[in-house]
Amino acid sequence: MLTALRHLLRDPVAALGLLIVVFALFVAIFAPWIAPRPEDAFESNIMLRLRPPSAEFPFGTDDLGRDIFSRVILGTRSALIVAVSVVLAAILIGVPIGLAAGWRDGWLSEVLMRVTDVFLAVPQLILALALGQLLAPGLTTAMVALALTYWPFFARTVFAETRRLRGALFVDALAGIGAHPMRILLLHVLPNAAPAVLVRATIGMGFTILTAALLGFLGVGAAPPTPDWGLAVAEARQHLPDAWWYATFPGLAIMLLVLGFNLLGDGLRDAADPRLRRSRK
Repeated sequence: MLTALRHLLRDPVAALGLLIVVFALFVAIFAPWIAPRPEDAFESNIMLRLRPPSAEFPFGTDDLGRDIFSRVILGTRSALIVAVSVVLAAILIGVPIGLAAGWRDGWLSEVLMRVTDVFLAVPQLILALALGQLLAPGLTTAMVALALTYWPFFARTVFAETRRLRGALFVDALAGIGAHPMRILLLHVLPNAAPAVLVRATIGMGFTILTAALLGFLGVGAAPPTPDWGLAVAEARQHLPDAWWYATFPGLAIMLLVLGFNLLGDGLRDAADPRLRRSRK
């Protein structure tokens, strides 16, 4: 574990991703105190509408006179809450399914993996939009829709790892001394599959943030006046190209955070797999 961590920190690309993610976490935790005008992020002031970037408003103001800089900072918290909630829910659904399907052959394994394949066959955005239309628009709707579309990736990942590990010598030895299958799964197979789950979760954070922003852009995600990056880009469309700052800064926030998670996920994948480390040298 320490060797993998040292490799991660020595990799400049992965270190950059880690720096971006840690900075975003810091901003999300202390957002109400970092935002220069947290009260202006929700209150309209038509007299200040569509002000360009300045010393007073570093990112300018939106069409309701709200400080975009404060809304971008507060939107970081919303983006990370959605990402963490969706990925945790997807793990809680997908990991048990992958373990159950991978440990034993039979009808249960076939049914579970065919259901997983059906979810994987449908484009995630279309499925998320369809689920979002069935529920009331909001962050909760976006989280439920995204969790129900992302769990199959964890199920497939854990299924492959379980199938690989169930034939390992240490598993045969544990079964030979009478260890209960549940004990083998939870205490030995699952920890060995954890690195693959961690990599998938990290990359999934970036994917979730991007998809949640897209749902907000399409009107299925966060509802006004919630500070949301995708919603801000959608509201800015009618003011482009004159009020260029309105969409630019929320869009840059989306790009940077997604990039950070993707870079970190790639670094974790390389650090967790010595074969990939050797191939990069």
